[in-house]
Amino acid sequence: MIKLSVLDQSPIVSGATARDAVLATIALAKLADRLGYHRYWLAEHHSSGTLADASPEILIPVVAAHTERIRVGSGGVMLSHYSALKVAEQFRMIETLYPGRIDMGLGRAPGSDGRTAEALQPGPVARNVEAYPQQVLDLVNYLRGELPAGHEFRGITAMPAGPGMPEPWLLASSMGSTYYAAALGLPLSFAHFISQGSGPQAVEWYRKHYQPSALFPEPRVNVGIAATCADTDEEGTRLGLVRHYMKMRREEGRPLEHVPSMEEVEDAVKGLSDHALAYIEGLQSKAIEGGPNRVRSQIESLAAEYGTDEVIVLTIAPTYEARSRSYELLAGAFGLT
Repeated sequence: MIKLSVLDQSPIVSGATARDAVLATIALAKLADRLGYHRYWLAEHHSSGTLADASPEILIPVVAAHTERIRVGSGGVMLSHYSALKVAEQFRMIETLYPGRIDMGLGRAPGSDGRTAEALQPGPVARNVEAYPQQVLDLVNYLRGELPAGHEFRGITAMPAGPGMPEPWLLASSMGSTYYAAALGLPLSFAHFISQGSGPQAVEWYRKHYQPSALFPEPRVNVGIAATCADTDEEGTRLGLVRHYMKMRREEGRPLEHVPSMEEVEDAVKGLSDHALAYIEGLQSKAIEGGPNRVRSQIESLAAEYGTDEVIVLTIAPTYEARSRSYELLAGAFGLT
């Protein structure tokens, strides 16, 4: 049985504010908890007019407070911007408040443009991306309270200390973090919605080269996908056009300042060139979108391709109602309880 989880980027739809987007995240998390979703992960993006959440470490405990059963975590914290000790302290505090329910997904990408990434750096002590695997190792060791002998910060404790710890995951969309997850013995969440071509091969490599760790003797994998589910195949395809148009604009270097309405997209598409229309049709041909039966079949096929029993679903829709409806229909199609 496939476990379904949610990835929420807190999108700001047309006519809404950033506050509306955050409140919609809380409402969707409560719905996902009732529907039987397994995890609820919150993404980190900076200086984005489209996505509201730059601080998952703040929003995670709010979501956890409004839910009862579902695991809540980051998808992910962009570790290169931060001190490993500070992130360990933040997630130890959240785990103390909501024991046994917290995930800590870690990412290597900046989650921003280059100029914003520079502004996020703490100054001359900033570490470059090559330091990322050591940061991950330090962070996990802080959480365990076991910095190795000879480490320059041995003896420092990430507080509040306690018997439990958040569940660490490494996010990957290429072989870079896939390699680190295998070498460090950590669970892998592969972002298929970012990198569709090489994902199954990367996950196969991860399993083959996995180095067992004290925390995770066996490899663990979930796969992040983008999906749009509606009452009919036609409506699912229509709603999916919003995400494809947004991607096209990003690729052109003209990102939108909000998730456009259906009307805005349909008007814009009328004026597109044949080349642009062909690009969108190419995205549609690979997209997971449609009615419940079609989407379930597509997800099951993809999960089998990756050899995983957990899929974490990102849905971008022109309204919060359409997004919630998509997750409701998906839960029904998979018989979640």
